[in-house]
Amino acid sequence: MDHEISSGQKSGIATKYQAWIDPAWSIGLWAAALLLFTINLGGLPLRDWDEGIVAQIAREISKAPFDTLAWLFPLDPNGAPYWNKPPLVHWMVALFYRIWGVNEWTSRLPGALLTATSVPLLYGIGREIFFQRSPAIFAALVYLTSLPVVRQGRLAMLDGAILCFFLAMILCVLRSRRDLRWGLGIGLAFSCICLTKGILGILLVAIAIAFLAWDTPRLLTSAYLWSGFGLGCIPVVLWNGAQIVRYGNEFLGIHFWNQSLKRVSDPVEDNRGTVFYYALEVLKHGVPWVLFLPVGLRHAWENRNLSWAKLALVWSGVYFVVISVMQTKLPWYAMPLYPAFALMIGAQIQEFWQPAMFSDPRPIPKARIWMAVFLVLSIVAWAGTIYYGMRAQPDVQLVFSTLALTLTVASILVARQDIQFIVVLIWGTYLTLLALMMSNHWVWELQETFPAKPVGVMIQRATPKGQTIYTSYSYFRPSLNFYSQRTIVPETPEGLLKRWKEDAHPHLLLDMEALKKLPQKQMQWLGTTENWVLVSRNPAVKTTVTARKKPKKMLPRSARR
Repeated sequence: MDHEISSGQKSGIATKYQAWIDPAWSIGLWAAALLLFTINLGGLPLRDWDEGIVAQIAREISKAPFDTLAWLFPLDPNGAPYWNKPPLVHWMVALFYRIWGVNEWTSRLPGALLTATSVPLLYGIGREIFFQRSPAIFAALVYLTSLPVVRQGRLAMLDGAILCFFLAMILCVLRSRRDLRWGLGIGLAFSCICLTKGILGILLVAIAIAFLAWDTPRLLTSAYLWSGFGLGCIPVVLWNGAQIVRYGNEFLGIHFWNQSLKRVSDPVEDNRGTVFYYALEVLKHGVPWVLFLPVGLRHAWENRNLSWAKLALVWSGVYFVVISVMQTKLPWYAMPLYPAFALMIGAQIQEFWQPAMFSDPRPIPKARIWMAVFLVLSIVAWAGTIYYGMRAQPDVQLVFSTLALTLTVASILVARQDIQFIVVLIWGTYLTLLALMMSNHWVWELQETFPAKPVGVMIQRATPKGQTIYTSYSYFRPSLNFYSQRTIVPETPEGLLKRWKEDAHPHLLLDMEALKKLPQKQMQWLGTTENWVLVSRNPAVKTTVTARKKPKKMLPRSARR
């Protein structure tokens, strides 16, 4: 009897322990993601385009009381309706502005938190489709240490939120296979996607339905699934209906055609690329995990009778084909691919891991090829370490040296047939990304042109509120508008000269070359920074010149006779 009681107690303890494993992994993954996604989040200025636009619209929303229609019908700083994207993320940013003020940290924090939350969501998806826990862990860690996910997810953009909502939808789809009530959550996630990026929700829910049609077709007749989908459509229909009632066909033309469907047929704002654009994007930014992707794809195809392979193949295949045939090409359109790739790579890593660590130790397949690839990449990383060391950029040097050391140790372990190279890759990649996010180079697009923040602050201090500024810079910069809280309009040299001659009080932001082409005697410098000069016409000089050119008073025609 004592022995039986002891066995029962052991069984109860084991059951309780098993019940805590998944929550513990979810919390641990979320904590690791929060550190990586929020460290140094507000250390760099906002970039163009999306960050500047999101921040501007959110600031305009945050200024309005909650009981006004400004939250339902967002306006841009010029008072025009904002129809680019639905405002769910903008509402979140506006709430953070109200709580903690307007700055880079509050602009990026909602997206960073949502993207960090997508990491344990992917782990939950893995637990639903894999027979074991380890491939789910590997998939979540691969996803967590993917450079595009971390970098784009930290920005004040919409794509990190889309990842979170889509993964929540897929998790609800999978759990509805054993509990139909989870079908109600599918509609909620669909609603959030549509209120973030409009008709993208139709594509993503189509992927979920295609998976169910292949894997569990009986669920397509579930009243819970379609009821949840119907409930999710209600807020989407209400928001779009309100816009149509207020703005009419103009909203339909701009929101649904120019900002959505037109991107399929035309390269919007000249963002074009070949059909291989996204394959090159994944190859370029996917190191080291992209090395496992070809064998992961093959492994998924060989196991296409299993749920995890069906999900990964439908998800990545349908989405990749759609974005590849689209004429508008932007790097962040590829973001929803990375969770699907992580599932395939996690399953493939499990194939390496389990035999070597447990019952059937055997050599790493094609170890010489893996060793050679890691060695070549480590040499490239060491070259980057030396290069940035010579250029006196220690933060970038630290990033490259961490990556180089990781790849070097991994190649040595592969040569020794040590499966621990996977642990080294995961941990080393995490530290490399952590070093990058702590540096001043994780938003490397800021290096492409002049810094917007100091120029914007100068304009804000030197010009009256509501003033329109014309600039010699060639492109429109939403981030410059955000920091200056003014409208900055690009102009040609001829247009600037015309503004100078015809406007009563012109305000021009000029580079040094454009400055030389304007009359210097009439010029008043309002500020200068970063090789840019803000000028206006000097009122005193203008008055003097006008008085000097005033014609003499003429006698009446009769007197002159």
